[in-house]
Amino acid sequence: MIFKQVFDKKTSTYTYLIASSIGREALIIDPVLDNINEYISLLNELDLRLVKVIDTHIHADHITGASRLKDQTNCTTIMGEQTPANSVDLKVKDEEIIKLDQIEIKALYTPGHTSDSFSFLMNDYLFSGDTLLINGTGRTDFQNGSAKDAYNSIFNKLLKLPEKTLLYPAHDYNGEKVSSIGKEKKFNPRLQVSSENEYAEIMNNLNLPEPKMMDVNVARNIKLGA
Repeated sequence: MIFKQVFDKKTSTYTYLIASSIGREALIIDPVLDNINEYISLLNELDLRLVKVIDTHIHADHITGASRLKDQTNCTTIMGEQTPANSVDLKVKDEEIIKLDQIEIKALYTPGHTSDSFSFLMNDYLFSGDTLLINGTGRTDFQNGSAKDAYNSIFNKLLKLPEKTLLYPAHDYNGEKVSSIGKEKKFNPRLQVSSENEYAEIMNNLNLPEPKMMDVNVARNIKLGA
């Protein structure tokens, strides 16, 4: 397997490239439009063929590169079935398997940050989107977000995974690249709560500013960045 993590400094977004070293098929998770040339160069350098691109949810802080990648590589665009993006090629259900040569990636419906948020599990690699972050969790105050849905997604689904599972989020603002389910259980301050109501109380009182250009970004991302 080939695995690469690409960081967008402007929005602190992580994009992930996964590929089969046998068939040279590649998949990209959460591409950023501004970095398309970097992804294409990386694919060419590694002699890979991009066949699938996934967005974990409709992002508010950057424009996805999914549509541009499809135009340039004829790859299949993928999102969870709750997405409002009608132009996506394949809408996957909870626990549906996405195949990449001999690699299998399981889709996990994890709403809360947004109503369409999915995470993706590949063996012991968890790509959590904005649902579970390193030492944090995704905000729940826009795009039909719900603190109680987020609690259920995190505590009753993601934290039930083996503690050795590696956590790769869609964002990090402190230079962290990877964590694990075990570490987050012990050290993530958002997770040190005793009930769904306690978690909701924290999340509903964060009073965070809206992401810059949110309305424009969401409108573009519903069209996969087109």
